[in-house]
Amino acid sequence: MMRRKKSRQIREPLIRTEAEISQGLTGEQAAERYRKGYDNQTPKSLSKTAVQIVWDNVFTFFNFLFAALACCLFLVGAYTDMMFLGVVIVNVLIGIVQELRVKRILDRISLISARRVTVIRDGRQSQLLPEELVIDDIVVLQPGSQVPADAFICQGTVEVNEALLTGESDVIQKREGDALLSGSFLVSGHCLARLDRVGEDSYAFSLTNAMKRKKRYRSEMMKLLDRLLKIIGIVIVPVGILMFGKQMAGLDTGVSYAVRSTVAAIVGMIPEGLYLLVSVALAVSVIRLAKTRTLVHELACIENLARVDVLCLDKTGTITEGHLEVQQVQAVEGKQEEEFREILYGYIRGMDGDNGTAQALKAWVSEPAPELAGCQKIPFSSERKWSAVCQEDGTCYLLGAPEILLKEHVAEYEPVLKQLFLDGRRVLLFAKGKHVIGEEGLMDAPEPICFLILADKLREQAKETLQYFRAQGVTVKVISGDNAEAVSCVAQRVGVEQASHFVDMSQISDTEDFGLLAEQNGVFGRVAPEQKRKLIQGLKANGHTVAMIGDGINDVLALKEADCSIAMASGSEAAGRVAQLVLLDSDFTAMPQIVKEGRRVINNIERSASLFCVKNIFSFLMAVILLFAAIPYPLLPAQITLISGFLIGAPSFLLTFEPSFTRIKGGFLGNVLLNSLPGGLANVLVLLTALHFGTALNLSFAEISTICALLIGVVELLVLIFQCWPLNAWRAVLAAMCGGGFFLAAAWIGPVFHLTGLSAAGARLFGILALFSLPVISILVFGVSRIKKEFLVKYEKRNSQPATVRGIG
Repeated sequence: MMRRKKSRQIREPLIRTEAEISQGLTGEQAAERYRKGYDNQTPKSLSKTAVQIVWDNVFTFFNFLFAALACCLFLVGAYTDMMFLGVVIVNVLIGIVQELRVKRILDRISLISARRVTVIRDGRQSQLLPEELVIDDIVVLQPGSQVPADAFICQGTVEVNEALLTGESDVIQKREGDALLSGSFLVSGHCLARLDRVGEDSYAFSLTNAMKRKKRYRSEMMKLLDRLLKIIGIVIVPVGILMFGKQMAGLDTGVSYAVRSTVAAIVGMIPEGLYLLVSVALAVSVIRLAKTRTLVHELACIENLARVDVLCLDKTGTITEGHLEVQQVQAVEGKQEEEFREILYGYIRGMDGDNGTAQALKAWVSEPAPELAGCQKIPFSSERKWSAVCQEDGTCYLLGAPEILLKEHVAEYEPVLKQLFLDGRRVLLFAKGKHVIGEEGLMDAPEPICFLILADKLREQAKETLQYFRAQGVTVKVISGDNAEAVSCVAQRVGVEQASHFVDMSQISDTEDFGLLAEQNGVFGRVAPEQKRKLIQGLKANGHTVAMIGDGINDVLALKEADCSIAMASGSEAAGRVAQLVLLDSDFTAMPQIVKEGRRVINNIERSASLFCVKNIFSFLMAVILLFAAIPYPLLPAQITLISGFLIGAPSFLLTFEPSFTRIKGGFLGNVLLNSLPGGLANVLVLLTALHFGTALNLSFAEISTICALLIGVVELLVLIFQCWPLNAWRAVLAAMCGGGFFLAAAWIGPVFHLTGLSAAGARLFGILALFSLPVISILVFGVSRIKKEFLVKYEKRNSQPATVRGIG
């Protein structure tokens, strides 16, 4: 359906219609509402338009600065020194092309994976995308559905969670006539609802609009990179002005050289390709993940994936296949199956919900039976862990977790339950009681009738997948709504660490130290949704980077809390909308490849970013030092372009595609600066030495400038080799090609880059300092590596302490 843009302020008046809920709107009525702008479309914030992509890549602060510097060079006739503009233009084009490519792939895969809403029109049910709905539409909502627009319930009773809107996790019961807010999701029950406010008029959109000034969530790496670029942007302008004034007034170099050398220093201080490198690397990662049938909602999660050291997951659908089957029904002592079979079948046939348990029970009922009549039906919810049908005389039939329904009598059935929970089976209790349910929920334990035992198959590669995470230093925690002992049994079979340390969360109070609880145990059973969130919060407060895999309504709060949230496409709509990543094939065994991709891209970005920062460090330090020395800045923009092209830009981009799967340790900016510091300091020492001895030997400044440019090439090549260490065939070829390309260009077309021939004295000075560069950078690398090692130890030690020790709690 094509979007007909119409401002909300100038929409044509509409006569509202309350159609019969069984008929809904007619096709003509829906078309009229769409034409007049009363549809459910809102501006898309997750996907930029093509125009926005071009604008964001072209009109940046540094591009404006590059243009201004090029104008200065043009005015003094230094046309060859403007070559850096070619690099800038190529960077912009690459950025635009990659972003457009990602946009096309994500738009296509998002359309394929989009959840549709059941709507009644012309008396028939049909499936539409949320944006195709219009005001007054009648929609069918069920457990797990996210309310697509503000609505009123026309028929049915449901329980709703509005945590995504209000932050409060309380479940609210809604009856006929009550309002449903867009963005909330159904926990239990079914209903028909009439849409009342759609699109930009809805509550969810107004909430988003009120927060427009808040920045979109960005990863720590991108925030640090933004901060670094902002600092550079602030520093280079005054440094550039001081340099120009000093060379003009203090050294009398003339306007042309003063402009050219100042521009060279400023260009050297700008990491012109760094931001592009990060953007392209993340974009390529999104494409690679899309090819593995993984939909990325937020780029930030890719960095978090690389840093994950705790993975929380449910049992059903992850460790197991998620296809439950009823194995047997076991009557309690004194009961016969013939006595209750018809009532049990009737109860199951009338059950609400379409989760795995409900589907398995309904598939198991083979004999025809009428639905169990009742004046009140209480649907299953993750908070209660039971459902019920109550009759006029107060008699209630209940089905749910034995530990919850039996209350204090559970000890009487412990030997039976222990045997039933064997091999991780799911056990439900069918019970009967009179006046056992009140306004506060279950008041007394009902009389047990029978136990229903359901089983699920382990995934074939579950053990292998969990072994991978264990080898990679990722701790796995199993958080489930099932019985803790049963979950522990399954977890032990697939090799989960601490699987024998399990907790029944139904016995845990809200005042418990969830951080300590999460550290000391590996399996958590009978977990309520709010408890899942608190366990994730506890792990994060203890310094862990936590990933959460979930597929149900009960996982939504925990998914929202996790550093990296992953949903199964086959799960609830609400979970899919909250998650940062969605596994379209709902296959948990794809997780190692996804984690590897996150580690690959962030490891390579750190390594490549270090190459850029070497140039920035030495350019800044040289500029500041030479402000206080009677020596002109020795480099020109064309020489910086030659160095950047062959020894920074090209290897940086090629290295971003290398396999590199070790877990990230330390902070991004700290790692990058420590990795680049040896090269930056080595360049400064070598250049200052060259300037001193070149002046002492009475070499021309053009020759000194050439020696300095070539020495930087030597140091940058050594930096590249150290960054690629240990060398393999590909890395050795890459270093040889980049180094060879630089020196061949310097030899064959040196004048283009203002490189002159060297005299015998100049050649000897270059040779000696080139040899001197290796021990200098080796000593600096060794020294900084010791500092980095201590830094990482302190970083890991701090993050491994409980929050209360670090002063967070």
